[in-house]
This record gives sequence, structure tokens and C-alpha cells, in this order.
Amino acid sequence: RRGSVEIIESGRVKVNGEQVLEPGFPTTPKDLITVDDRLIEKEEHVYYLLNKPTGYVTTVKDDLKRKTVMSLFDEMDKKNRIFPVGRLDFDTAGLLLFTNDGDLAFYLTRPEFEVKKTYLARVEGMLTKVAIKTLKTGVAIENYVTRPAQVRVVEYDKRNMTTLVQVIIHEGKNQQVRKMFETVGFPVKNLTRIGYQDLTLDGVERGSYRPLKIHEVKKLYGEIKKR
Repeated sequence: RRGSVEIIESGRVKVNGEQVLEPGFPTTPKDLITVDDRLIEKEEHVYYLLNKPTGYVTTVKDDLKRKTVMSLFDEMDKKNRIFPVGRLDFDTAGLLLFTNDGDLAFYLTRPEFEVKKTYLARVEGMLTKVAIKTLKTGVAIENYVTRPAQVRVVEYDKRNMTTLVQVIIHEGKNQQVRKMFETVGFPVKNLTRIGYQDLTLDGVERGSYRPLKIHEVKKLYGEIKKR
């Protein structure tokens, strides 16, 4: 992906004869795209939002023959050569984007763009004010300290001794949310990503997916350009 960005920024790409220097420049299937004045066959980009169930591996193929997120898509949609943008753990459910747009996927997974990810976590025990403060200011995990998170208690379940917490982070280290709560002494029982930037799971049942609307794709690109 970095190579394609460098090609664009070097001025070698034209759209309808006009030089383009900005990665993520919006195009349509009718646009003529050239690199070094050679015509490029343009693949139509598609974008999907999946409500991932637990028990699926976030990968296109799995050598261990486990169920992958790709098995949730219709064969016709898989022919577009889509792939997941980032990942959700095997035991984590919720919002996961898919596309064949390598440029958008590249930027959405770059840490410097600080993409907002919203989670609902059910944790063991009654989450304390001290733990909340630590989560909000940064948690020391292994060899790094997490960036400040937004934390809001949704529900204290005293009968089952659990707490439902909404967490918003702007980074995506491996199993980060689980490790954050584990570190402050409140292990996660279940975890669901409910938001990605302004996208939500509204209207999408677990195990189902929908195409992104044009304005949603444009907004993702627009937010990237602000960075």
C-alpha cells in the first residue's frame, strides 16, 4: 500500500488526464486512470459493514480450517476480492469493515489517523473509580502505555457482580481492550465493537452485513484527509 501512495504523491498518476497528488482521490468506474500515461484497468470498489459473531477468525483463509469471517458473505460479494479492514479477535463480536479498496484500508489501519473505535465490554466485578481513572489516563501494557480512553459505565449488575462499560479508543493494539481491563483487575467476560468512526451496527443483525452508503464512504475519506 505504501508503494501505491508513493506513486500517487510522485505525480505519476492522472485521472481523466489531470494529475492527482492526493491518495484517496474519489473516482468513479467511468474515470480513466493512468500511471506513467499507461491506462489502468480500474476495479470497482465495494465496501461492507459486517456484524461479526464470536467464533470466527478475522482472516481471508485459515490453515487450521477454522470458520473465517469470509464464510459469512455471499459468493457473489466474495468475488469482489474483499478483505477485512483490521481485525476482531475470535472471541470478540461486532462491527468489522470489508473492502477491496486498498488505499482506504491502508489509511484506516494506520495508527496516526487515530480511527475511533467504540466497544461495549462486560467485565467481572464492580468497576471502581480508580480503575476508570486509570483507563481514562492510560494503562501500562507490556512495553507501551495506551492512549487516554473515553470510559462510561452503562450498568452495574450487582446480582451477577459484573459491569457493562462503553469504551472508546483511537488505537488498535492486539487485544488492547481486553488487556486494559485485565491490567486494572477487571477481566472481560464478553466484548463487542459497536462503532467505527460514525458507523454503527444499527439495523445489522449478528452474522449479517450491509453495503456502505456512498455518503458513508465519502465521510471516511473526508475524515482521513483532515489528518
